[in-house]
Amino acid sequence: MSDSTSPGATSPLVLVAHPSPDLYGSDWQLVETITGLLEASYRVNVALPANGPLVGVLEGAGARVAVVPFTVLRKSLLTPRGLTGLAARAPGELMRLRRLIKACRADLLLANTVTIPWWPLAGRAAGIPVLCHVHEAEDTQHLLIRAGLNAPLLAATRIVANSEAARRALLSAQPLLDGRTQVVHNGVAAPPRPPAPLRERDPRAPLRIAMVGRLSPRKGVDVLLEAVALLRGRGVDASLEVAGSIFPGYEWYEAELRERATAPDLAGHVDFLGYVHPTWPVLDRADVVVVPSRQEPFGNTAVEAMHAARPLVASGVQGLKEVVYDGVTGLLVPPDDPRALADALGRLAADPALATRLACQGAEVAQRRFSVAGYRAAMTAVVRGLVHG
Repeated sequence: MSDSTSPGATSPLVLVAHPSPDLYGSDWQLVETITGLLEASYRVNVALPANGPLVGVLEGAGARVAVVPFTVLRKSLLTPRGLTGLAARAPGELMRLRRLIKACRADLLLANTVTIPWWPLAGRAAGIPVLCHVHEAEDTQHLLIRAGLNAPLLAATRIVANSEAARRALLSAQPLLDGRTQVVHNGVAAPPRPPAPLRERDPRAPLRIAMVGRLSPRKGVDVLLEAVALLRGRGVDASLEVAGSIFPGYEWYEAELRERATAPDLAGHVDFLGYVHPTWPVLDRADVVVVPSRQEPFGNTAVEAMHAARPLVASGVQGLKEVVYDGVTGLLVPPDDPRALADALGRLAADPALATRLACQGAEVAQRRFSVAGYRAAMTAVVRGLVHG
């Protein structure tokens, strides 16, 4: 991963470590971060633990990418046996990552999550500034577990959290990080062309609902299925498109969702589209977009719905409460509550004028608060302060 012979080798080099080669919310956010750094004349190398679609996107943007093995924390490791193995492998992995960082001659390490624990430690051992970007807002696990999971961030020179909710969750586990942690809200790209106008519909017309996101319990897809079933039971001709795929290991959850969708109250009215990119055609077809997450540190898909000028219903959790102004840019409902979600969807189905007003206001606010240009500038300023400090 050495870059000493590259053109422009006198410009600072940022080495980025990222846990996934996929293309979901935090992955696309990384693309924006790196694009901003490249626009500001930084060189960028990226380390990924596996090959995948993100590689081509990053290389297309101008970054250099290497696939190298390193530990990514998954729930399967959060067992006594898993943690024992993790600790046993730590010294060897730390030395290997330190050698890699030194070989790159990096000026700064950006660790793009809390789930790659040895990178911040290796960066400080290599003697360079370490920036950690926190995309998680875990506050449901035991405090001791969260303190341990976030302990490697104590090696960071600076921490960026993607929401105030994520910052609070982090500091509740590691209060010593307070003075070096700041919030930079995500910047989410708008569609490449003006979105299709929201369909004019009669209150009794069919209601087309869309959800974009991972098929995982924390995203609340099961809650949405129950809400659609309730809505149909009330006489609303509702249908649902779900764009997203699973993390490996969650095949059981997808199987449960598909089985539920074949029940008589939903059969023929739910389509699982799998991974979709770009998602704008899915949003264009929708009369309303739902983000039913049980946990959500920010909510890129909520901003995308606003950019698409679609009325939005979202769970009132964590970062979503910072993204959505209830009754202004969307409707917030309690998490894990199918009845409340069905009530909100029914309200929009019965009141097309309200749906249109929320859609228009959401589009205006998204452009102002969550622009890609503003995000890139903010992240580049953080890097500049650490490199040139």
